[in-house]
Amino acid sequence: MKLVRYGRPGKEKPGLIDEEGKLRDLSGVIADIDAEHLSDKALRKLAKIEQASLPLVRGNPRHGVPLARVGKLIGVRNNYRDALAGAPIPAEPQLFNKAISCLAGPDDALTLPKGSKKTDWEVELGVVIGTRARHVDEADALLHVAGYCVLNDLTERAFQQERGSDLGKGCDGFGPIGPWLVTRDEVFDVQYLDLYLDVNGKRMQTGNTDTMIFSVAYLVSYLSRFMTLEPGDVIATGTPPGTGLQRKPQRFLKAGDTLRLGIAGLGEQQQEVLAWQG
Repeated sequence: MKLVRYGRPGKEKPGLIDEEGKLRDLSGVIADIDAEHLSDKALRKLAKIEQASLPLVRGNPRHGVPLARVGKLIGVRNNYRDALAGAPIPAEPQLFNKAISCLAGPDDALTLPKGSKKTDWEVELGVVIGTRARHVDEADALLHVAGYCVLNDLTERAFQQERGSDLGKGCDGFGPIGPWLVTRDEVFDVQYLDLYLDVNGKRMQTGNTDTMIFSVAYLVSYLSRFMTLEPGDVIATGTPPGTGLQRKPQRFLKAGDTLRLGIAGLGEQQQEVLAWQG
């Protein structure tokens, strides 16, 4: 299934994309797409619904973050071999946290933060936890995954590097997720998905999850050794080569730019970049 939440910010309704690509309303079946509805049992129940019986949603409503009340948003650095540019392969995943307040809908406008000089893009595979994971084996790790989504792990490099902190990861709007949460059963091989990102129509990032250093299963297992992963937690699994920081000369976002990014089978995002106003 392709699960969505649509409508005005803070007023989103649950929905799904049917087999014909049409948006159907789920609000008569569930109150929202949240931790309660991410387990395999709950998702199987939703999958049994006759999609044609659900009301069609007219027009082209805004899509929000495809799951409500995200718990933790955990990122992984330097997880693509082809993006290391000669740097040594890390022995263990390099992790960071993103503030939940950075979350945004997939097509919401991106307002540059106050004082931004080096806001950068990062297309990433997002992994949504469906059932509690604590000290799970790698072989069983994917059983704890509800599904996958597109995630733009935006980063203000000046905040991140010149101030020596991860504050540049959690600015408002720096975590667009969606357009859909695609359930695990619809993704044949999560370690073979194409990713791409364009700025103003020019291809900047191209990659495939087969070049990840640490697989999705390994990341879930690894994280579960140090913290309990709860339903609704999201893991941002790293980005392929082509970020603005890596380009020569370096290129960062400015007002008026447009972003287009996606992952095969998981949908596409588009963001317009706006100047700070305040």
